[in-house]
Amino acid sequence: MRKSGILMHITSLPSPYGIGTLGKEARAFVDFLEKAGQSCWQVLPLGQTGYGDSPYQSCSLYAGNPYLIDLDKLVEEGYLTKKEIEEVAWGEDPEKVDFGLLYERRYPLFRKAFARFRENIPEDYDAFGWEQGQWLEDYALFMAIKTEAGGVAWDQWDESLRRREPAAIAEAKKRLGMEMFFWKMLQYFFFRQWQDLKEYAHEKGILIIGDTPIYAAYDSADVWAQPWLFSLDEEGRQVEVAGCPPDAFSEDGQLWGNPVFRWDVMQRDGYDWWIRRIRHNLKVYDVLRIDHFRGFDSYYCIPAGNKNAKIGWWRQGPGMDFFRKVQQVLGKNLPLIAEDLGDITPSVQAMLAESGYPGMKVLQFAFGGGAGNAYLPQNHRENAVVYTGTHDNTTNLGWWKQISRKEKTVMRDRLHLDKNADPNWGLMQAAMESVCDTAILTMQDLLELGGEARMNTPSTAGGNWAWRAKKGYLTKKLAGQLHRMTERANRLPGFGGEEAPWAFQTALGDKLPGWEKRLPADPVITTNE
Repeated sequence: MRKSGILMHITSLPSPYGIGTLGKEARAFVDFLEKAGQSCWQVLPLGQTGYGDSPYQSCSLYAGNPYLIDLDKLVEEGYLTKKEIEEVAWGEDPEKVDFGLLYERRYPLFRKAFARFRENIPEDYDAFGWEQGQWLEDYALFMAIKTEAGGVAWDQWDESLRRREPAAIAEAKKRLGMEMFFWKMLQYFFFRQWQDLKEYAHEKGILIIGDTPIYAAYDSADVWAQPWLFSLDEEGRQVEVAGCPPDAFSEDGQLWGNPVFRWDVMQRDGYDWWIRRIRHNLKVYDVLRIDHFRGFDSYYCIPAGNKNAKIGWWRQGPGMDFFRKVQQVLGKNLPLIAEDLGDITPSVQAMLAESGYPGMKVLQFAFGGGAGNAYLPQNHRENAVVYTGTHDNTTNLGWWKQISRKEKTVMRDRLHLDKNADPNWGLMQAAMESVCDTAILTMQDLLELGGEARMNTPSTAGGNWAWRAKKGYLTKKLAGQLHRMTERANRLPGFGGEEAPWAFQTALGDKLPGWEKRLPADPVITTNE
């Protein structure tokens, strides 16, 4: 079924409290999607952000970002007062997220909420802890120790805690039990609010496309809890880190800094770490985009400590052996999207074809390289998701200012646009009219914003992930314009007689994250190799 949606991260929603949340503005966005004839809302990873503010570098691949917890909801439930949240200065620029300010001012409010939470613990709190037990205990202990240590990375902790010596871990749990409770409470708030928002979206016929990075951050509960799965030495220090080699876009390459996987170790237990992770994500989202899909075929390794990615080497990944195992355990027709951008080799193409997952087509990449360019609309295929640009691209108008006159001529020719046609709307129309099953537009382009609204510039530090929409950005005029474009492209929900905009049958059963709609419990993760 042909369908479409909008890429808009939660943090970019308006709110009076410094960052978009899971509250009423999120529901207003769902309402807009319904009115505009859309089927999907795509978000970036929802994980807890840290240094650098990137949602792709989180202290946990499972935990939600406490900044996204809606404060007004906590007021309604009696955990905070309106006065307490209004007394806080949340920043002067409503179109930017100030992550440093949030770190300083959000958590003191959460501590006030915690004091009241302890006095009247909700009846379903224990059920939440039971369902999320495979990751919640390690996460809460990690955050408690990290807080006690002043926020330093885990490789700077006491040796007994770095090595997770049983006696030290037992003592830390006893000493820091109340602090662990605090971090568990935040996750309870997050996942309960996320469940409510997701169910509201389903009522409106909107499904959520989520995103997960391929790698775990080094300073994360995931790496600390199971270090043998990563390229670390006996002291827990990084040996090889992930990134991309130099190319036409970056002469130094991209140095991500995440530890690469020990795929040989992961293979021994049937990729259990990954299967648990995908299973969790498919309970949180309806559809999951896996970042850096080519890294499962081969991945670039850089010596830890290098300042750039110029020196490195490629290693062989698990390839289809990994995806066959995932499909064997979780189901063959999993709702996954493969982020297959970058230098795609024939072996990556073969892996994508055999897996059956839709890849990505980005129109901003389409108008250089001649008629064989895979991103040209004329070369698209149905089993793919088409974007004008991703979170790593500038906006359409920003891109139009940057490209050469030749590329502009090629674009107008390929898209049959006359010289007076709006290139931004022309590009979005081309995405909608593509043969790809799914088309995703970005909110910044629908708002006709320039490069100042770009979400992220790869290989740069600072100034990223901060864009926010102005209050009042969702207008009836825009909803009508998008609805008409969607209708012309035959992407309205229900076109072709299907009841749901995106239906998948998998072995997961009920994928809702609510602990009241439980799946069978996952086995407990062990912390010894």
